[in-house]
Amino acid sequence: MDLGIADPDRFRGNSGGNKSHFTIGEADATPSYLPGPIPAGRWRLLISVPNIRAHETSTYHAEIRFNSSAEEHGFTLDPLATGTRWYRGDLHMHTAHSDGSCESQSGKRVPCPVFLTAETAAQRGLDFIAITDHNTTSQYDDMRELQPYFDKLLLIPGREITTFWGHFNIFGVTQFVDYREGSGGLDVNAILRDVRAKGGIASVNHADSPTGEICMGCGWTPKTQVDMSLFTGVEVINGGGEVLSSEDFWDRQIAAGAKLTAVGGSDNHHATSEAGRPGSIGWPTTVVEATELSVPAVLEGIRKGRVFVDLTASHDKVVDLEARDVTQHSSAADHTARMGETLDAFAGDTLDFQVRLTACPQAKVYLFLDGIEDSLLPPLDAGEDKEELPFHWKTDGREHWIRVEVRDSNGSLMLVSNPIYIHPVAH
Repeated sequence: MDLGIADPDRFRGNSGGNKSHFTIGEADATPSYLPGPIPAGRWRLLISVPNIRAHETSTYHAEIRFNSSAEEHGFTLDPLATGTRWYRGDLHMHTAHSDGSCESQSGKRVPCPVFLTAETAAQRGLDFIAITDHNTTSQYDDMRELQPYFDKLLLIPGREITTFWGHFNIFGVTQFVDYREGSGGLDVNAILRDVRAKGGIASVNHADSPTGEICMGCGWTPKTQVDMSLFTGVEVINGGGEVLSSEDFWDRQIAAGAKLTAVGGSDNHHATSEAGRPGSIGWPTTVVEATELSVPAVLEGIRKGRVFVDLTASHDKVVDLEARDVTQHSSAADHTARMGETLDAFAGDTLDFQVRLTACPQAKVYLFLDGIEDSLLPPLDAGEDKEELPFHWKTDGREHWIRVEVRDSNGSLMLVSNPIYIHPVAH
């Protein structure tokens, strides 16, 4: 049975007998079909029967489903892998659909196709990527076409919302998001509320980057009050050929009450290694604990703060944190918290921490209290492959957050964890 469809105004595609289901959206569509608005009116399912034997009767069932605007979107109906584990990916990259370029077969500088970015990511063993071209959705049509082929690499819908005062990525949204902030336009809070209403999340990009004529808005300099609680994350490590840290910005937001998840992104613009320009896809790697390899599960892992950033682009390094309140109170229900979670504790309680490391031999673990190395929390020395490093800390009845950085024997930064938050409770 051959399938096609027409909306009230035009023909929208035909896939013959090679597909049993297809999707049409405003920004993208299954190959064979045209994306675009979904107009009201009479649609027609076009069915052709190439052959059927005389006197045979056949039935069919057609199911038409409208996705909710709050439903998280992806380009595959099923997870690419199942089971809770650490999945590794890159959340910031550009292609021909904005300012990504690379060398053609004859060595000319040309817009870089989406396929080359996905192929490089797959070769480097990543589990997921988000292609975040600037203020556009045209890349989604290519991504939907590529996802069945890249059945080990999850393609997450992404976009870099670029304004003259700051850039931020949005994930999990395929619908158009109006980015036109400014005089007579939207304010950033309205944009962020729209993203959240559509089921997506937002993350500030390269906040501590310089801004000016060369890259207007690359640094975070909003002219109006931004509700930072509308963000889910912040790009603490930006690659793009040089490592740019925005940890100071991140700590200031936490201190102000916004518990933003630290992520990383290569900000890659040329997909492959070229003469004098190493390809940066996967440097740094954002590592997310998720229940499966799907868009909803990866986004949920980021929301929960079950994330660390790997600046070495390894396939095996892991850092995780756990805290336990060893001072028993009859009214306390749960005495433990993991990285990204909040632990309620009374003033004067003793907390036992465990830093869990994998594949970081001879490394040194630096402990940060409220974004600052504390003399009462000296660095920890790692041994060999897989271990747990304990330390203790006594609460003082105030809000705090504790995270770690892992450096190699030469002092180079390898891993950045998200924090455990300490929330005081009254006796």
